[in-house]
Amino acid sequence: MPSGRLIVCPTPIGNLEDVTLRVLSALRDADVVACEDTRRTRILLDRYGVDASLVSYHEHNEQARSSELVDRMRAGVVVALCSDAGMPLVSDPGFVLVQACVAAGLAVEVLPGPSAALAALVASALPAETWRFVGFLPRKKGELAGMLASPETLVAFESPRRVGGSLDVLAAIDPQRPVAVCRELTKIHEEIVRGSAAELAARYADEDVRGEVVLVIGGAPKVDGDLEAGVAALRALVEAGAKARPAAGVVAGLTGTSANALYAALTQR
Repeated sequence: MPSGRLIVCPTPIGNLEDVTLRVLSALRDADVVACEDTRRTRILLDRYGVDASLVSYHEHNEQARSSELVDRMRAGVVVALCSDAGMPLVSDPGFVLVQACVAAGLAVEVLPGPSAALAALVASALPAETWRFVGFLPRKKGELAGMLASPETLVAFESPRRVGGSLDVLAAIDPQRPVAVCRELTKIHEEIVRGSAAELAARYADEDVRGEVVLVIGGAPKVDGDLEAGVAALRALVEAGAKARPAAGVVAGLTGTSANALYAALTQR
């Protein structure tokens, strides 16, 4: 086996004191540190007196840089990989390099460390037994609506400019769905706001949201047997040409099921 290897190093998502001793040791001992932005990584290294050789590794040079780094590891070089914040590969560069190392038979060591997704999940106070990280939420409303139909707790990164719009879509589907908006985690202006989709959509409708945002969304409610039958009847009416909202009212009157629940269940599928 070649002596060179890759060490994946998660870095703080905000507070620089969250870096682990193992990560600092790996960054200090590595022959080269591949990082998303050398300027951002240099701030962390300077804070702890780590003198390291840095090379850029980002979404625009992943292919070429991965090939170069694999060749160097084959020659015995130890490479540490880090992104600007959090765990590399999780909505950050690194996948191409890890795949290339595995294909070349090079060892890949992954160190534990800070994660915005996990911090937000725990802080949300929403169920964490089964949950799904979905990266960034889709821009198309139809795709977003389909994703929000998941019965699992969803964790997603979101642009601060789109927080209000995404919450509007969720509130239209299920106004009572529990949500947490986690902003600037571990930083001075950390803020965690919990509430229903309707409440948070109203709050963030005109608010100028700033900083890094993680949304945590409660799972879609389970559909019981009576509601299932009502949704089937509603779907048949819609497929026959009826408009969903009025048809939901008709089915609700016949079955005693909530028209809002029928409509929400139909649009979530």
